Amino acid sequence: MNPVARLWAVVPAAGRGTRMGSDRPKQYLAIAGRTILEHTLEALLAEPRIAAAVLVLAADDASGGALAAAHGARVRTALGGAERCHSVLNGLDALPAQDHDWALVHDAARPCLRLTDLSHLIDELLDDPCGGILGVPVKDTLKRCSSDGRIAGTVDRHQLWQALTPQMFRVGALRAALRAALTAGRLVTDEAQAMELAGYLPRMVEGHADNLKITRPEDLPFAELYLRARPVAKGTSTCE
Repeated sequence: MNPVARLWAVVPAAGRGTRMGSDRPKQYLAIAGRTILEHTLEALLAEPRIAAAVLVLAADDASGGALAAAHGARVRTALGGAERCHSVLNGLDALPAQDHDWALVHDAARPCLRLTDLSHLIDELLDDPCGGILGVPVKDTLKRCSSDGRIAGTVDRHQLWQALTPQMFRVGALRAALRAALTAGRLVTDEAQAMELAGYLPRMVEGHADNLKITRPEDLPFAELYLRARPVAKGTSTCE
């Protein structure tokens, strides 16, 4: 009999978010009454099948450790690395996880994740041989530009998707894929890319576009609008 796989969340939160132009990392900006990071953790831990989340923080980050949410019974912390891929790897290593367990890696600056999308992702992938990610089909017309800003062509958007998070893969396979990518000098920008380089074919699971990543100041009012419009789930405190 195959051992029962547990589910773990990994939240890389060691980035600086310089494009926000704020006086603090973007995950500590406040929207809808709490920090972005608190909303993100709550969204993940609203799913009862997730055993715990590991919050990966920069070594000089005093703000993360000061959050009450960072000390919840289902929250652990780990030190971040130079790039996202290093931080995710550190987060995986900090978990009491087995290789056959699942890791769900989610951006710290995506606080609007729907519980229905998270649960759907898990339901779709628990029996998948590889794993996969949330995403949405590309709707806009895409242009390819030259270095001088001139349009060089229109990209066929058929079969193109925008990658979102969480990205859900077996702990052992993801750890090995990330280490192989780093050994090859590849700083992958998401976990699916590492798995692709390792020869896997991750599955795409459709989510919702309101699972936006807060990157620029103009993203903040949209995120707050989505959060305030969403009903509050019961029993989702990150301090459980």
